[in-house]
Amino acid sequence: MSNVRERLEAALARIDDAKGEGTRACLIVYRESARAAAEAADARAKAGVSLGPLDGAIVSIKDLFDVAGEVTRAGSPLVAEEGKPAAEDAVVVRRLRSAGCVIIAKTNMTEFAYSGVGANPHFGTPGNPADRARIPGGSSSGGAVAAADGMCEIAIGSDTGGSTRIPAALCGIVGFKPSRQRVPTEGAFPLSWSLDSIGPMAKCVAACAHADAVMADEAPRALDSALLMNLRVGIPQGMPLDRLDDSIGKRFAAALDRLEKAGCRLSDEALPLIAELADINAKGGILPAEAYAIHRERLARRGDAIDPNVRVRLERAAKIPAHDYIDMTRTRALLVRAMDARLADLDVLAMPTTPTVAPLLSEVAAADEFARRNALLLRNTTLWNFFDCCAISLPLPRDGGLHAGLMLVARNGHDHRLFRIAAAVEKLLA
Repeated sequence: MSNVRERLEAALARIDDAKGEGTRACLIVYRESARAAAEAADARAKAGVSLGPLDGAIVSIKDLFDVAGEVTRAGSPLVAEEGKPAAEDAVVVRRLRSAGCVIIAKTNMTEFAYSGVGANPHFGTPGNPADRARIPGGSSSGGAVAAADGMCEIAIGSDTGGSTRIPAALCGIVGFKPSRQRVPTEGAFPLSWSLDSIGPMAKCVAACAHADAVMADEAPRALDSALLMNLRVGIPQGMPLDRLDDSIGKRFAAALDRLEKAGCRLSDEALPLIAELADINAKGGILPAEAYAIHRERLARRGDAIDPNVRVRLERAAKIPAHDYIDMTRTRALLVRAMDARLADLDVLAMPTTPTVAPLLSEVAAADEFARRNALLLRNTTLWNFFDCCAISLPLPRDGGLHAGLMLVARNGHDHRLFRIAAAVEKLLA
């Protein structure tokens, strides 16, 4: 990538624009180190040397990744106050730097990464690119807004229940959740040891694929589009298609129509395993139990300093008994294997990333409405963290309306194939 310094200065200008979302999207801006990295990338390009497809890419990282010498606060002033500086960069941050990435900023997020709304009462909530009075989606809110608004070219987020895919869908960009074992989480502030994944957001599939390969420490590969003719696309029936906004329902149906006309073999798929996941969640759920274990001492000591919408979700898990948690994790392992077998005859599943478009910030101001809308936003995405699949959200054509996403889901370990399919679908929808 040539002229890295020029692209960096343009991104910094967008962060600094008083009329933009820079102060809410980017919590730390690495001006001097980014300029040094940009000049190094330009010097390499001039000398005919390249570190790979991301050499000189302008990248932001979520506020939960370790950077040596900084307290990793995870969107929390309480952690910023009490935490100790990181001894070294997170593994993914080291890999991005080694690939020549120019790290421009740490981006805003829901406190502790624990909501799909993307609101942060401490640092402010970045406004949605389509309508600044609406939520950005979360928890990787700042990164999605930064990528959509040109403050960076690639934003690195985390995804425990949809935290890259939801804000990507609501902000009109691409968001990817890998098969979780491929990308190491060392140096990322945890929410759930069992479910945390690290993924990229960007304006195109190719940028996400390159970032994913770097973070997974894989050799860069050309992203050839898969053939859509005879691609087996399953449409999960029941809950993933319930209570869709009119706008989402129409745009999802239009996308399926395009897929069918392109030669895809669409099939309605009953997935009773989803109901078995609901039985696990009725016992309290794995994610809440693990999140409470991580934050229980902080809650007891300074719970009043935590975002009330986050605190109430953490506290609700306090009474989950150890035997239920053990039962849930053992049952999950069986269900993951069963879902993998169930998906063996399909190339991808397709469904709306979120059932609704982004609500107004005013519509999530009351605690009960926040909880209801948060659960709805997370509903479709969180399934695939539980079932340990890989998934990607692509922007649906919007015709001037609010942003929405089409989610494609593939079996664990089929990430490269999913990227190739997503690249073809991206072209089809463009």
